Amino acid sequence: MSEQWLEVTLPVPAQELDRVCDVLTANGMTGLVVEEEGEFLHFLEQNRQYWDYVDEDLARHMRGASRVKFYVPDNEEGQKQLRQYLSGLEQYEPQTVSLREEDWATSWQNYYQPIPVGKRIYIVPEWMRGCPVPHGRVPLYLNPGLTFGTGSHPTTQLCLELLEEALVSGSRVLDLGCGSGILAIAALALGAQHATGVDIDPKAVDVAYENAAMNGIGKDRLTVYAGDVLGDAKLAQKLEPGGNQVVLANIVADVIIPLSAVVEQFLTPDGVFLASGVIDTRADEVEAAIRANGLAITRRLERSGWCAFRAERP
Repeated sequence: MSEQWLEVTLPVPAQELDRVCDVLTANGMTGLVVEEEGEFLHFLEQNRQYWDYVDEDLARHMRGASRVKFYVPDNEEGQKQLRQYLSGLEQYEPQTVSLREEDWATSWQNYYQPIPVGKRIYIVPEWMRGCPVPHGRVPLYLNPGLTFGTGSHPTTQLCLELLEEALVSGSRVLDLGCGSGILAIAALALGAQHATGVDIDPKAVDVAYENAAMNGIGKDRLTVYAGDVLGDAKLAQKLEPGGNQVVLANIVADVIIPLSAVVEQFLTPDGVFLASGVIDTRADEVEAAIRANGLAITRRLERSGWCAFRAERP
C-alpha cells in the first residue's frame, strides 16, 4: 500500500512571506515550497519551449498568489508534526489535501522541467536523466521528492549565478546552511576540488549525500556536518579555517547577519563570501552588516524581491 501524504497550504500576504518561512524553518520544517505569481510567470517564460499552451485556469489560480506549501504524513504522527510546524502561525488557516505518494510524485513531475541557470548550470529532474543537455552546460541532477532545494527559487538561482562567476577550478568551497546540498554539489560539478556543507538539521546530511551520489560525487569530495557553526567551536575547527576560496550562505537575513561576523575566518586571503536568501526589504541591513565586519560588497544581484551579494576583503 502506498504511503499517504497531507499537502498543507498556507495562503500568506506577500509582505509576510519571509517571516512565515522563517517561523516554519525554525519549527523544524525544511521542505518548503513557495508559490508566488512572479516566480510562476518566470517559470513559464523560462520553460516556454516545453509548453504548447498556457493553462489559463492555472494562471488565474496563481494571480496575486503567495502561498507556502509543505507535506507531512497523513497519520497521527503527521498531525503532531503539523501542530509543531504551525506554532506561532495560528492566525493562518491551513488548507489540507490528502495525496497518495505516487499521486504527489506524478503531479510534481508533470510540471517540473530542466532549469538553465546562469551560463553553465542545467538543473535536471533525476527522472529526465538521459535527455539532451544543451552544449556548454553542466547537468545537475536532483530528485525534488519532498525536500526543498530544487533550484527553482530565485534565492538559489542568484547564489548559483554568483558561484559560477566566483569559482576557480580546484577551489575548496564551504556551504553554510547546505540543505539539500545543491550549491555544494553544483560547485563540485563546476570544478571545485572539495566542498563542505553544514546544516542545523541532521536530516540534511543524508539528503545532501544522496543528491551528491545521484551526480556521481562521493564522500571523498563532499563532507557534510550537522550543527551550528555560530555556537560550536569544535565544528568550526573542522571547516578548514583560512582554507576556503568560496563560502556560501543561502539562508535568511537573520542568520546571514551574525554569520558575517565570523565568515572571514573560513576564507583564504583572496576568498569570496556569497550570501543569498535575503528579501529586498532586509537587503540594506544585510549589506551594512557585511561591510561592518570588514568585507567589501563587490556584486549585488536582485530578482523577484530577493537579493544576493558577493563580498571579499577590500
